[in-house]
Amino acid sequence: MKQKAQSLGKLIKDLDKPLLIASAALFIFGLLNIVTASSRAAVVNYDVSIYYYFYRQLIFIILGLILSIIIIKTDTKYYKLIVPILFVVAIVLNLWALTFDEISGSRNWIDLKFTSIQPSELSKPIIICLLAILFEKNYRKLRTLNIKHYDTIAYMVFISMIIPATVILQKDFGTLLIIVFIIFMMFLASPILKIDKIKTVLLMLVLGALALLVMYSVQGYILNDARISRFTSFLDPCGNYENGGYQVCNSYIAINDGGLWGLGIGKSKQKYSYIPEPHTDSAFAIIAEEYGVYRCIFIFILYGIVLYRIAVIGAKAASLRGRYICVGVISYIFIHIFINLGGMFGLIPLTGVPLPFLSYGGSFVLSLLASLAIVQRICIESKNKKIKIPK
Repeated sequence: MKQKAQSLGKLIKDLDKPLLIASAALFIFGLLNIVTASSRAAVVNYDVSIYYYFYRQLIFIILGLILSIIIIKTDTKYYKLIVPILFVVAIVLNLWALTFDEISGSRNWIDLKFTSIQPSELSKPIIICLLAILFEKNYRKLRTLNIKHYDTIAYMVFISMIIPATVILQKDFGTLLIIVFIIFMMFLASPILKIDKIKTVLLMLVLGALALLVMYSVQGYILNDARISRFTSFLDPCGNYENGGYQVCNSYIAINDGGLWGLGIGKSKQKYSYIPEPHTDSAFAIIAEEYGVYRCIFIFILYGIVLYRIAVIGAKAASLRGRYICVGVISYIFIHIFINLGGMFGLIPLTGVPLPFLSYGGSFVLSLLASLAIVQRICIESKNKKIKIPK
């Protein structure tokens, strides 16, 4: 028992402290925001306590921390055995989600009666780890000049696109964009030779264009009127208030009302039915309204610390898989931030994805904590192993 405690203590000692502190600060800030942003929705929409969403989020964070301890104690060398099994489970869960009723126009939730899970969210760290393992396994082959790599590359592209294909069927356009971006960035960082990488990227762009063509041709199934209105109204949301621009327009109002110093904690006006889902997709608008622009800068600093520390851990990783995993996790967190805030600011169409650490969402919290735990495990291995990585 004492030896196990010492072992866990050694693992904790080797964690990346700046990443740990920045992540914890963001999660705490997110919990505080969920209390205020979700209070009206909890009471009016569901007739439950104002702390309903806060307690649920806290439960998922605790579950995520338990999962994180397991991940941190598991050597990444075992991922080649564990991850393929998890990948098959993820495919099954994503297909199972198609059998449930639509929620907000998508079939991406599994109803477990006591709670619901979103398998496409839980699939993100699995896809990242699977690609990292494949890149590491085929590293020397992909770097060899005098042999053809088409079969290996085609296999990796095919494997990586299985879950995105199920997400298309789920009609979850936001999650599809995120997963495809993660895969794209990991292939850019892969050991594939430059000429083959160019061909691979072009192939992925062609596949993406074909996917968009298919979605457009079956308009009404994936690209329904609500989604199309978001694409046509984002440049002038207030001018298209009745045609899909109301959420972004009210976000503008919230940010403007908050000014430099904010209205004060709990004093948001836009959370009272003006902004849909103020504790999930629109969390930042409520934060800006209550805390102001100056205090929001602190959030961006914390985001910068998280992304920077993951990049540092990736650069110092003791294994190739560790490097590629860090690329995937950075891409994962960055694209979530970009799509969420880009939609709030009217820079891109609103697609409804959660803001890392700050938005309510159980599946997303589990996925995010698992990803951060994997990065911390890579950090631990880097401090305890000296493995020469081939150039």
